[in-house]
Amino acid sequence: MSSTSLINSTGATTTSGTGTSKTSSTTEASDRFLKLLVTQMQNQDPLNPMDNAQVTSQMAQIQTVTGIEKLNTTMTGLGTSLTQMQMLQGAGLVGRDVWLEGNQLAAGANGVAVGGYDLAAAAGTVRIDILSKEGKVIDSVNQSAVPAGRQGFSWTPPSGTDTTGMSFKVTATSGKTAVGSTTMMLDHVNAVSTPNGTLTLELQNKGSVAYSAVKAVS
Repeated sequence: MSSTSLINSTGATTTSGTGTSKTSSTTEASDRFLKLLVTQMQNQDPLNPMDNAQVTSQMAQIQTVTGIEKLNTTMTGLGTSLTQMQMLQGAGLVGRDVWLEGNQLAAGANGVAVGGYDLAAAAGTVRIDILSKEGKVIDSVNQSAVPAGRQGFSWTPPSGTDTTGMSFKVTATSGKTAVGSTTMMLDHVNAVSTPNGTLTLELQNKGSVAYSAVKAVS
């Protein structure tokens, strides 16, 4: 069974899914087995009748099949409940901003672009190059004495700057030694969905990403 739900910023929810019940097929299989077993016992050779072990073995087989069917039904129900819980959890993110790995840079409603990075170690200097959609450096932000861990920066584009498709690159050093860094981008959650039971965020700039990719919520 597969199902997909979508919650967007308007608060609307849509759900689609397909499923089949196993109850009737399991009951029919049990009835057929019991009828065959009774018929077999009625027509058995009186000189060589079935012993208790044979009957018990056959009864155990049908009980095993029935038990597996019930277990499958239970697991399906648990999966559905988990998906619903994920949707409730994800719905709280709609309209919020989240941090995730990436280097896209977009100016907010106030005209300021915000980004971040994660340093593997402390750095004496950090240069953040702002890149145009063609990959050319259009400006830089410099920081000094930056500790290890997650850091942020902001940049206000000069008047008339084309901010479409902007990105950024981080270069960090400690003395003459390069310091590893991971770029972090801020994005806006427009909606959440659960394709194949996996919570997915629909982001304004990066598109569809798994909820597990989120590093922080702003």
